[in-house]
Amino acid sequence: MNRQIESLDIDEGGFVASRRRFLTTMACGSLLTLSGTGIANAAARHFPSHKSLSLQHVHTGDKLKLTYFEQGGYLKDALHEISYLLRDYHTDDVHPIDPALLDQLYDLKLALGLNKPFHIFSGYRSPRTNAKLSRRLRGVAKHSLHMQGRAIDIHVDGLDLRRVRNAALAMRRGGVGYYPRANFVHLDTGDFRYW
Repeated sequence: MNRQIESLDIDEGGFVASRRRFLTTMACGSLLTLSGTGIANAAARHFPSHKSLSLQHVHTGDKLKLTYFEQGGYLKDALHEISYLLRDYHTDDVHPIDPALLDQLYDLKLALGLNKPFHIFSGYRSPRTNAKLSRRLRGVAKHSLHMQGRAIDIHVDGLDLRRVRNAALAMRRGGVGYYPRANFVHLDTGDFRYW
């Protein structure tokens, strides 16, 4: 468990959630021992031992396909790679991406049955970039969660954008914005809401 704790470089609130996941995973393992494989297999579907994402940034061409969560903990190097890919491509500023946002993407991937990458229009935005965009474009919030690494704008090639939006809405987590003219869906880790 110490190795797992060392691999976490997030605030105490995130650590508590990770510890809870660890304990839940341990409980699921106990189910296997006590009740046979049927219950354990069902538990494994709800508590995966690893989580992987495939991402491609529309503006930079950067691509990643990696596991960011394994054996009950987030992988620090993978989080750094994802944060770099989701950097503010206008300024090259890098900011940590909220692991809960990655979990949202992972759950959306499962809900959609995807085996192709999420195409990223925007991840992190520096305050300077966000201010510039909010002056120029109507849909950009002045206090956007993009500036905290808690929002992402995505598209999936070959998939109807409404289907992506509907799957995100069905998860009832965070914000879900639908931008058919710009061809992306916005996800964030704020309160559940949609537009």
